[in-house]
Amino acid sequence: MVTKSKSKKHVYFFGGGKADGNEKMKELLGGKGANLAEMTNIKIPVPPGFTITTEVCTYYQNKKKYPAGLEMQVKKALEKVEQIMGSKFGDPDNPLLVSVRSGARRSMPGMMETVLNVGLNNVTREGLIKKTNNPRFVYDAQRRLIQMYSDVVMEKAAGIEPEEGKGIRRQLERELEKTKEQRGVKQDTELTADDLKKLIEIYKSKVKEVLGKDFPEDPMEQLWGGIGAVFSSWNGKRAISYRRIENIPDIWGTAVNVQVMVFGNMGDSSATGVAFTRNPATGEKIFYGEWLTNAQGEDVVAGIRTPNPINEAGKSEHNINLLSLEKSMPEIYRNLDKIQKSLEKHYHDMQDIEFTIQEGRLWMLQCRIGKRNGPAAVRMALDMTKEKLIKKEEAVMRVTASQIDELLHPIVDPKAEKTAKLIGKGLPAGPGGGTGMAVFSANDAVNWTKQGKKVILVREETNPEDVEGMRAAEAVLTARGGLTSHAALVARGWGKCCIVGAGTISVEYENKIFKAGDVTVKEGDWITLNGSRGYVYLGQLPMVKATEENKDFIAFMKLCDSIRKLKVRANADTPEDAKKAREFGAEGIGLFRIEHMFYGKGAEEPLFKLRKMIVSKDEKERRSALDELFPHMKSDIKGTLDVMEGLPVTIRTIDPPLHEFVPRREDEKEKLAGSLGINMEEFSKRADNLHENNPMMGHRGVRLGITYPE
Repeated sequence: MVTKSKSKKHVYFFGGGKADGNEKMKELLGGKGANLAEMTNIKIPVPPGFTITTEVCTYYQNKKKYPAGLEMQVKKALEKVEQIMGSKFGDPDNPLLVSVRSGARRSMPGMMETVLNVGLNNVTREGLIKKTNNPRFVYDAQRRLIQMYSDVVMEKAAGIEPEEGKGIRRQLERELEKTKEQRGVKQDTELTADDLKKLIEIYKSKVKEVLGKDFPEDPMEQLWGGIGAVFSSWNGKRAISYRRIENIPDIWGTAVNVQVMVFGNMGDSSATGVAFTRNPATGEKIFYGEWLTNAQGEDVVAGIRTPNPINEAGKSEHNINLLSLEKSMPEIYRNLDKIQKSLEKHYHDMQDIEFTIQEGRLWMLQCRIGKRNGPAAVRMALDMTKEKLIKKEEAVMRVTASQIDELLHPIVDPKAEKTAKLIGKGLPAGPGGGTGMAVFSANDAVNWTKQGKKVILVREETNPEDVEGMRAAEAVLTARGGLTSHAALVARGWGKCCIVGAGTISVEYENKIFKAGDVTVKEGDWITLNGSRGYVYLGQLPMVKATEENKDFIAFMKLCDSIRKLKVRANADTPEDAKKAREFGAEGIGLFRIEHMFYGKGAEEPLFKLRKMIVSKDEKERRSALDELFPHMKSDIKGTLDVMEGLPVTIRTIDPPLHEFVPRREDEKEKLAGSLGINMEEFSKRADNLHENNPMMGHRGVRLGITYPE
């Protein structure tokens, strides 16, 4: 339904080396749309398409209809795409297919919906078969469309919330598994054209049975269904959860990108991949990525298949025998390497890129600033400064406080690691160490954490629905997927310990166990992950602070010191805290809280003497108690002053109301009364006189010094 009002520009075209938008229009076009426009403008091979703005998303969410002029603008943009490609959307002889994808102004990996192969039906597929002479590829594309569209548009966007495991996507996946079992094959790629053609009809029947509607054959109905579903997915559960975690405002909305389909699943000369211009786990200046031959993009990021390394430099013990793109398609790899270098130089930052190779031709589908963990962020900031890619000020602003905190993450105790039982190895996707009880669903991870339990979320592969559980867990372990999979991408962005692609483990959800060789780990059993090395251990191993001198951390802090104008002092209450503050570059102590020497380990004796002083009745009793207390206070204060070596130290007198120091346990009250030689009645009277109602104003701190000069 369309309203009548003055038409404004809602659709921005890109293709043929020209684009209506550019990289500075992220608020309107979203990150993906702005970067597709920019790549087009700088003559990088991008399949043509158009972006529907974030303003339309807001309008659609508020009014449940599209603004005036949108349908005509989409029609005209589609005609431009058709002219460039020489094919027509919905044409029975020379059909054009498109993808419909989301694109918020800030990256939300996997949190919103995508529909691929839009425009395929039983009529257009015949034209595509004649055009490509590849019936297996066409049937596979149609099978994928039905699976994605029925899930995204016909179920989720329609507000249908099925029970766990009964959603349409899961039911269609079961039909695929049945077909593979009947044919005696393990991989989707082993199914023949006839197998897939039969599977399409099985899929359609299942959609009708489960959702009560026929799968739409009209290409325009498919297109508008996809557009509406992507807009609706902005308010999907996982998108809302991710926005809350990442502090992304709800009012931003998402853009929708409609783009010509290019296919990585047209045979062995076709492929798809995801890459980073630098290693996102370490920050090294090494082109890093993963690819799959004869596949579509979702196969890489979903973690369904463990992908191949993009080049020889990116190989590890886990994929040493897999064929790299560099060796398999050297000319295409050289072209891709040239493009990634130009993109990083253009954007002055590490880029996360997606590409597809269709029958030997390379297409770029996306570029965006890549997510990275803390150690990688620091290393990149330092390296890019040395390379004159960015200035010192920009380098400092690139690293967040939480990423600095990651460099100080606890690690698995190396001594304990030597004698621990190693039960699995995978790809090190997230830093540090993590130990917890194994759980096998995101809901259990959330619920167990609420009960105060430490958990590790174990999955075959994670999907965007698992985001709350991943956030709650101490660490994440997956049996499948690579360093560009959903689990790795999200965990890396949060600095969370994560191991992916641990192919030696086998997860059984129904039994809530995973097997690793001769070891069976049940729900609730403790395991430990070394996320920096990719090692999985049985049992609860102790954690220690990262004791190795971190050269990157020291160098980065020196870089900060070289441009900062503000002097930094620390909060420190003990000589040990003061020593650590000096190590981190503090130039004094801004707050030394006296009361903290009466809390924690070793504080029993000074606390007893403080209590004795505050319940004293007269000056004589107070002086006696103060004489006993003084050596303890002098020791802590002098120790701190010695460490600071003449740097300023601001000491705060006792801040809490005095009644908070009065013991609550009867045996402690009796002991204190005995030390003063008074009975319990007298003690209670003195304690009651100390009580104050207003915690912000009271008889403490400097006021005590006025009342009792001694």
